[in-house]
Amino acid sequence: VQLQASGGGLVQAGGSLRLSCAASGRTFRIYAVGWFRQAPGKEREFVASISSSGVTTTYADSVKGRFTISRDNAKNTVYLQMNSLKPEDTAVYYCAAARALATMDRTYDYWGQGTLVTVSS
Repeated sequence: VQLQASGGGLVQAGGSLRLSCAASGRTFRIYAVGWFRQAPGKEREFVASISSSGVTTTYADSVKGRFTISRDNAKNTVYLQMNSLKPEDTAVYYCAAARALATMDRTYDYWGQGTLVTVSS
């Protein structure tokens, strides 16, 4: 599975962005997908994940109520809708695929390149 993240950019605090993670391969629908982020000087952290069917989602406490993860298996794409963005959301965001829903990055087998999100105050 190959993943490509897109949709990052510069936005003011309180604004919104939607990230996309496009996947290649017909087996994409069997994978759970997670979003992670890494801010400058910090370790990579879990943001959100969605099960292969899209029924189950999990969120980090820091984004709960502001971010929504969803997927369209017909389009081989997972989305991360980010609302009420804060300067502390500034980071490179990565999508990844795993055989099971998880919050730990070492569980994920496939990674896309990152997309930079910058939130100005």
